[in-house]
Amino acid sequence: MNLSRLLTSLTGRKCLPGLLEHYDPVSKGVKVVEAALKEYSAGGHGLAFQTLTVEIDTLEGQADKIKRRIRNHLPRDIFLEVDKTLFLNYTRSQDNILDEAQEALNWLGMRRMDLPASLFVSARAVGREACRTVELLKPALQGTMDLIYGKTKDRSAVKDSYHEVRVQHHKASKAARKLIKDAFETEGECRDIYQFVTFVEHLHDMGHNAEGSADVLRAMIAR
Repeated sequence: MNLSRLLTSLTGRKCLPGLLEHYDPVSKGVKVVEAALKEYSAGGHGLAFQTLTVEIDTLEGQADKIKRRIRNHLPRDIFLEVDKTLFLNYTRSQDNILDEAQEALNWLGMRRMDLPASLFVSARAVGREACRTVELLKPALQGTMDLIYGKTKDRSAVKDSYHEVRVQHHKASKAARKLIKDAFETEGECRDIYQFVTFVEHLHDMGHNAEGSADVLRAMIAR
């Protein structure tokens, strides 16, 4: 056990649980995104969709407040369980997930797009894959905390949780690339296609930031 973790065990002060607290609005945001995509497919820019876009804005604001509080109340480096730079990088990467979710819904609801319904059906599938990547981040984060705090010694299982995030993200990336290709091959106005592709890219980046977060977690447990 290194000195910082020894001091943590003696003082009882832990910083990593704040990352799990910050994940909570991120997790809720994932569910909002899936609901919003479903509502858009059914009713376009209806009231239900607009309500969900407001909800994602609220959750993003909540996550930002938690992030600022965590960062503003960090102890001295010697009392941190992990490297401070890694800790800050993780908060930024995890926070970016909701930022991308917010941007995705903003672009989707910006204006009506005259595109085939099949593209939006595929977009829901891409969104589901990206959201699944974010969902897999929680067990990876919890496993990291358990390993650092000595609740588990199964380092291989924790590393496997990072691998699951990475594999799922690659699956989401493949689906997103295909959808973008299909969009560019569709007959339609350039502004409609541009708006749709940008929306899909932000959906994809939700999962990309989840994978980035898992990479930071892996660095936290490096020997």
